[in-house]
Order: sequence, then structure tokens, then C-alpha cells
Amino acid sequence: MSYRVAAFTDTYLPTVNGVSYTIASWRERWERSGGQMDVVYPGADGHSPADGEHPVGSLPFPFYDGFRLGTPRVPEAVRDAEGVHAHTPFSLGLGGLRLARARDLPLVASYHTPTSEYAAYVSPTDAIASLVGRASETYERWFFRRADAVLAPSAATRDHLQNEVGVDTTVEVVPNGVDVERFRPVEPDDFLDRYDLRGDRPLIGYTGRHGYEKRLSELVEAAALLDVTVVFGGDGPARAELERRADDLGADARFLGFLDREEMAAFYSALDAFAFPSPVETQGLVALEANACGTPVVGANAGALANTIDDGETGYNYESGNVEDFRDAIERTLAEREELRETCLARRESMSVEHAVEKLQDVYDSIR
Repeated sequence: MSYRVAAFTDTYLPTVNGVSYTIASWRERWERSGGQMDVVYPGADGHSPADGEHPVGSLPFPFYDGFRLGTPRVPEAVRDAEGVHAHTPFSLGLGGLRLARARDLPLVASYHTPTSEYAAYVSPTDAIASLVGRASETYERWFFRRADAVLAPSAATRDHLQNEVGVDTTVEVVPNGVDVERFRPVEPDDFLDRYDLRGDRPLIGYTGRHGYEKRLSELVEAAALLDVTVVFGGDGPARAELERRADDLGADARFLGFLDREEMAAFYSALDAFAFPSPVETQGLVALEANACGTPVVGANAGALANTIDDGETGYNYESGNVEDFRDAIERTLAEREELRETCLARRESMSVEHAVEKLQDVYDSIR
């Protein structure tokens, strides 16, 4: 393949999240296959762009720590692209739309974040949150209707786009995919020693942004009455409150902070179960990374996690918001860990990023 794509995104490395890792892994596999994928993203201090990476001017986003708003400009270096892929409908996504319209290029748009679901966390009152949510869905509908194809990482997210947001453009399910070369079962002894995690208790863990929308306090509450150690990787605005809550409940909770990408396979492999209470995921990439390492997942039956977790096969779902049900699902997962592990490992190839990029190419080919 020699197709040259200009990808526009509001979040990219070194920012740590599922979207930035997905774009980076897609780009690496796309270029490994002979194509070119330039990335336009908000610039940040301390990050030197590699070839094909084009940072633009940006400002901090005041309502969501760690994110930046990039100016919706089109760098000269990507104006000869053959196609445009917008990974956001906002800010830089508008730059991608401008380029596609100015050059009459096909436009693919990915839906990564349920913006209306996050409204409550950036709004001071329920009334304002409702208004922000409705406004964001109206805007998303306007943007996605201008794309030649829309990508959703899961069937649940596709249904949300079509039935709730009202997008009538073709919506294709293209999973983000997991780097199964990186995420595989490994010996976790060094990791356990480095973070002093050895002990007789099962290890239950989560890694990712410690945002209030992730409902990580439910994990602390569920684990407090179990004989387990809870391990948190990552960081975010809810961390201090989580630490206080763990102390108040007497939960054995360890907060490791940001983990190097090279440590993640050992982190997942060290766990007896991965716990994911977030109800606002569009796929839940970290759940699939855990599965690729042979670790079953306990997650909310809301959003995409209801589909990402194959209940009774790769982990268990629980009723979102029900801490007692969460606790029961953790116990069930621990009791069946070995059987669940075997199923997770048997499905590694089906969740690979290579499989995802093959589907991505099919979409690109269909609209060229």
C-alpha cells in the first residue's frame, strides 16, 4: 500500500491514553506496510516530534487536566495527503475537515470519546451538564455527517452514534486493536519486587487515567471487604480522593503512578484480575491489553465494556454502580481465573492491531 493519510487528533504522545496509543500503533503498522500516516496534534513542551509528526500551537484545556486545545490549522507538510482521518470532531478535527473540503479528499472520522457522557464532570450543575451534553451531540452529529465514513471501536459505540447521537453516515466497527507483540504473558517477578507487591493476597488492578468519570472509588469500595490488594497504575485528578477513600475504608490499595510502557505487560501479567468500573468507554483498550496478557477483566456492564468483556469467557460484567455486584464479580473471576486465562490467550490474535489495520484499509479503499 502507498496511500498517504493525514491524521488529525486532539491528543497524542506523550499524552498517555488509549487514543494516543491507538493512533501511534495504527501509524506504525500502516507505515510498516508501505503507507504513510502523518499526524497533526497539539504541541506540548518537552516533546520533540519525529518524522511525520506535526505539532501545532495549543493551549491547556481548563476543564480537563492533561489535555490541550490545538489550533485547527493545516500544516503545509500534509497538504498533499490522499486522504484525511479525523480522530476528533473538535479543534484539530476541524482542520482535517478543512483540508478534506479544500482538496476534495475522502474524510474518515473516528469516534473515540462519548463527549456527552463527560459533560457532568466539566459542568457545575446538572442543568448545565444536560445543556452541554445536548449541545455536544448536536455538534457531533453535524461533524460526523460530513465524513465519508465514520469508525466506531465497538458495536455498542456504533449503536450509540446511530441511535442516540443520530449519525446517519455509514458507521463501521473497527476495533482499536492491541499490540500483541508487546502485550503478552511475561514473568512478573521483577515487577513485583520493584514495587514491593509480593504477598499472599490476590492482586486486583487498574491502569489509566484517574478521572472521576472512571468511577474508581467503586473499585476501592468493592475491594475493601475482600482479602485482596488493589494496585493502581496511572494518575489523574481523582487520585488524592481515592487514596483518602482507601485509607478510610482500610483497603489495601497501592498507587504506583505512571508506569513506563515497557512495564505494562508485566503489570497485567502480575494481576489475578483487571478491574474496570468505567461506564463511559468506547472500547476499553486496557481491558483488551489485559486479556492479551492472559488476565481476565471485571468491568461495568455499561458502554462498550458490555461487549468488550465476553461474560464468563474473558471475565465478568457487573451491574454498573452496584458495588456488591462488583465485589461478587471479582470473587467469581478469581475463582475461575485459570479457565478465563486460557480463553483470553486463545483469542489474542483476533484482537491484534494488525487485524484492526486490515479493517482500516478496507474502509479507506471503499471511499477512495
